[in-house]
Amino acid sequence: MPPKRVAITGLGVISPIGIGKDRFWNALMEGRSGVDRISRFDASGFDSKIAAEVRDFDPADYMDKKETRRNDRFVQFAYAASRMALDDSGFSITPQNGTQVGVLIGSGIGGATTWEEQHRILIERGPDRVSPFFIPMIIINMASGIISILLGAKGPNSAVVTACATGGNAIGDAARNIQRGEAIAMLAGGSEAAITPLSIAGFCSMKAVSTRNDEPQKASRPFDAKRDGFIMGEGSGVVLLEEMEHARRREAHIYAELVGYGMSGDAYHITQPDPEADGAARSMRNALRDANMEPKQIDYINAHGTSTLYNDRTETLAVKRVFGEHAKTVPVSSTKSMTGHLLGAAGGVELIACVQAIEHGAIPPTINYEFPDPECDLDYVPNTARKMRVDAAMSNAFGFGGHNAILIVRRYDGH
Repeated sequence: MPPKRVAITGLGVISPIGIGKDRFWNALMEGRSGVDRISRFDASGFDSKIAAEVRDFDPADYMDKKETRRNDRFVQFAYAASRMALDDSGFSITPQNGTQVGVLIGSGIGGATTWEEQHRILIERGPDRVSPFFIPMIIINMASGIISILLGAKGPNSAVVTACATGGNAIGDAARNIQRGEAIAMLAGGSEAAITPLSIAGFCSMKAVSTRNDEPQKASRPFDAKRDGFIMGEGSGVVLLEEMEHARRREAHIYAELVGYGMSGDAYHITQPDPEADGAARSMRNALRDANMEPKQIDYINAHGTSTLYNDRTETLAVKRVFGEHAKTVPVSSTKSMTGHLLGAAGGVELIACVQAIEHGAIPPTINYEFPDPECDLDYVPNTARKMRVDAAMSNAFGFGGHNAILIVRRYDGH
């Protein structure tokens, strides 16, 4: 039997530029930056004092107070985004269908806030005062676990941890569950809440983050010659994936069809991408092959585009290697220029940007693109959104450790 087709019928977003798919999309179209001075803690002694925080999130809007206290911020984000995706889809999980509905949510870092809070309690007050919920609050699989428990989803339940490729891998792996007939629907994506002193200090020590502290909103500048590092972001992006025939039968709104998933490993370095772009290029080709598509059929690429020296250069090379002459004309933009880098949540949030590009006929810009880099010479949709019909879009996600995950979504034509 051929693999079952996978529809995207629900979108849920928690982002630094807006909560909910509409606010998120409107901010992208306006080219609005979510980067500012860090407010979660005193960052005055840090080399980088800026981040893209989610500032208007109240977990009590989505779960009761007891659950809020028992779950780390990254789980709260994941559950809220999942609720949004489910509500948006019009799909209901019931005792009758619950065993056929799964959850696959990942995170790159997991319960960073809880780690640091409980370590402080250990040092200041002793081991007996560490919370009995410490372990379940920090482990990455608990996002999927809590969503399953609270929503009654008893189907395939798992988690992915591939650093900044996590969201892409989670959605791709969840699609495979549906294609194999193991589920009729999957909530899939990523979540991250790692704007904490230790996380920021670690990335500062690596010299990976921007120190443009005097101009926070101009600090994330993918592909720009004066880029100096990424900006830490936080949030969650979750989609409801649904078996196509099931979605049709219930007359669901189908945003797009997930048609391609490719992955690979660089086998090169713990943090730097392969300078020859071999792994990134292979994962793109794998996704195109899975979709049975040619490069010229891709209308838009949502780049990983981190605003780091090596990533942006290598990703540009990968696009050239795979797309050939079409690389000169296909629009490539990085929404991280606005949201910052959501690490394990990036792949989920950015796939939603691709789906909305198809839905709305527009491409988000790469803001802060002012100084062209000779080694980054593609069409990065500089500074202003572009109205354009998008029939197929590619979302790129690359992670520390050499993980590469590529997703391709295509307009649903009713057949």
